[in-house]
Amino acid sequence: MNTVNRDAAALFAPAAVEIERRDDGSSILRCGIPLPANYARRVGEWLEHWAREAPERLFLAERNAAGEWDRVTYGEARRRVVAVASWLLEQNLSADRPVVILSDNSIEHALLMLAAMHVGVPSCAISTGNSLMSKDFAKLKANIELLQPGVIYADLVERFLPALHAIRPLHDGVVVAGGRSQPTPGCIGFAEIETRSDEVAVMRAFDRVGPETIAKFLFTSGSVGTPKAVVNTQRMLCANQQAKELVWPFLRGTPPVLMDWLPWSHTFGSNHNFNMVMRWGGSLYIDDGKPTPALLERTLRNLKEVSPTIYFSVPRAYDMLVPALRRDAVLRESFFRWLQVIFYAGAALPQHRWAELESLSQEAVGKRVAMVSSWGSTETAPLATDCHFQAVRSGVIGVPVPGTELKLVPSADKLEVRVKGPNVFPGYWKQPDLTEKSFDEEGFYLIGDAVEFVDPARPELGLLFDGRVGEDFKLLTGTWVHVGSLRVKAIDALKPVAQDIVVTGHDRDEIGLLVFPNLAECRSLCPGLPADTPADQVLANPAVRARVRLGLTVLAQEGGGSSTVPSRALLMAEPPSVEAGEITDKGYINQRAVLARRADLVQALYADMPDKAVIVAAAGVKA
Repeated sequence: MNTVNRDAAALFAPAAVEIERRDDGSSILRCGIPLPANYARRVGEWLEHWAREAPERLFLAERNAAGEWDRVTYGEARRRVVAVASWLLEQNLSADRPVVILSDNSIEHALLMLAAMHVGVPSCAISTGNSLMSKDFAKLKANIELLQPGVIYADLVERFLPALHAIRPLHDGVVVAGGRSQPTPGCIGFAEIETRSDEVAVMRAFDRVGPETIAKFLFTSGSVGTPKAVVNTQRMLCANQQAKELVWPFLRGTPPVLMDWLPWSHTFGSNHNFNMVMRWGGSLYIDDGKPTPALLERTLRNLKEVSPTIYFSVPRAYDMLVPALRRDAVLRESFFRWLQVIFYAGAALPQHRWAELESLSQEAVGKRVAMVSSWGSTETAPLATDCHFQAVRSGVIGVPVPGTELKLVPSADKLEVRVKGPNVFPGYWKQPDLTEKSFDEEGFYLIGDAVEFVDPARPELGLLFDGRVGEDFKLLTGTWVHVGSLRVKAIDALKPVAQDIVVTGHDRDEIGLLVFPNLAECRSLCPGLPADTPADQVLANPAVRARVRLGLTVLAQEGGGSSTVPSRALLMAEPPSVEAGEITDKGYINQRAVLARRADLVQALYADMPDKAVIVAAAGVKA
């Protein structure tokens, strides 16, 4: 039996909430734990600290071409950061000529990002989908035109040559090829930018970096609207980690060990996870796998070798991980061995996945591992609320973190939430008009989400994410459909078939569901079906269709009226497209993009004489 602390009460600070109720029906929520004024001024302070205090401790590890782990200690990382930063100081860089990183997570990526921040130069990691999955590179071109980078890094650079050629007329920056790249004309190798170290100049620049210095630009995921470059200051990033320390005091005891795939082009993987590791002198193993059928096996291999103390992921990834944990005892034991916290974000975790994870942890280590979440956005760096307690159910996003205020404003029959605090961004880069529209008259950021209380009489039990205000719609009856809550409820009802769901019914009489299926689970419902059976044939199998019809029946029997009861569903063999914006890097489904791109399927769903692919709720079942 493991002796690692898994007791939620001992891991976290008690929830404390203060509420100011206003005459206009709005209210202000604050954390009862104050945020001190003397937290770190810049992210680089953490690297400097651990390079002095624990220079031989493992900081970063990644797989090399031979499949072995390449490792970098804190002392070595600091030495290499100073060398890279020395080169950056010679490149005439600034906020108007930042560093752009096109590649996936890697040790070199981390060193370049840290070196830029060390000397006050913003960096920007851009989603690899913009470079490697696009046909016209339209998003990447817009990114580069806006930023005008002075340095662009890519590894393996040969994979990025079409993208680099497409953006060549749009910038005058130096292209740096990663160390694993083939020699390429027009590029300098990463080894060349590490050849000289001017520590005096670097530390002089480091001393000038302060809370308002721009640390990085991060583009919004585009789940709603066009991606924008969010200014992330040193203050935002440092305030986030200080708030995390206050609500997760267990971090002071044992340096965290992470096995993490979440991309650094997104605030979850970069600002939340990477920074947490460095803040506490932990170790980050860069997972070269991802929650896709092609790359999942890499993640499973890595988790058999490295047992994390905290596991961060998104609901879509847990959909793929849970079946593997269920069938593989070796994986299960390794995964849960030292695990203190299972964390999900990006979307609500379906309740059946929550229950399975609890059951699996009980089986593996004799105790349920704490399962928590938080809420925020790229504009809040990202932490705005944190569920630093064992929630009563999935979907609880917790309470405001220290230093953050939430304004809850009645909107239709929802509570729109707005955010203010030192973690909130100052604006979108070079887009003052969008910046002005993003804040209300009191300076609260208009994040566009809705929340509700788990129990209005007991605010310390936390808030529930209630979807994005812009995703909700009305039926022809005038009744509002709350997409966020219905989506999670429907995924749970259609388990194990549904991996994700898009809710339809705008300006129609009834709700429908476009279902992204979990093909592995669908195959498990069809014993005797050959493993290579095409996806469309699996989805047409009577057992799969019967399970979906049963889920629709369950939803109807639970009642709630036309706004909560879907009448029909359609299983989609084509997975969500990253290039088309249907899914973000972190696995969140863009409802609006799916509905636009698959308008023909929506039409088929509502045809007077539905195609046989449409699954209709059993006749005679009433809400």
